[in-house]
Amino acid sequence: MEQFMVPQFIDVESKIIGPITTRQFLILMVAGMLDFIFYKVFYFNTFVVVALIVTGIFGVIAFVKVNGMPFHYFFLNLVQTLNRPRLRIWCKEEVAALPSEEKAEVKKEFIAKPFIPQSRLTSLSLIVNTGGVYREE
Repeated sequence: MEQFMVPQFIDVESKIIGPITTRQFLILMVAGMLDFIFYKVFYFNTFVVVALIVTGIFGVIAFVKVNGMPFHYFFLNLVQTLNRPRLRIWCKEEVAALPSEEKAEVKKEFIAKPFIPQSRLTSLSLIVNTGGVYREE
């Protein structure tokens, strides 16, 4: 039987700049672009407050992991869980009876295997263990 290499660490993201992955870099670029837009639009005091909030949120999304999964997956799972009903009630619906097929009972015949003496077992095990190279003489 052939042996194959099993891939290890298939969920590791590729790093592009030091320890920063592509996903983290893109998230930080979006945060930087939003900060630049806010710098041009708002007064400086307002810009500082808004930029800190936006950069903090995007920093959490980029770098925080909860239970080994990225924060945005965790947040989506949290929203999905909160949207589900808290109480699950089983409603039994009547199922139409499925037609049952009557199977005729088939009587099995058992054939007794011939008794193999101990010496014959020893010779057979020798043949099997050696792949047929050695046979009892």
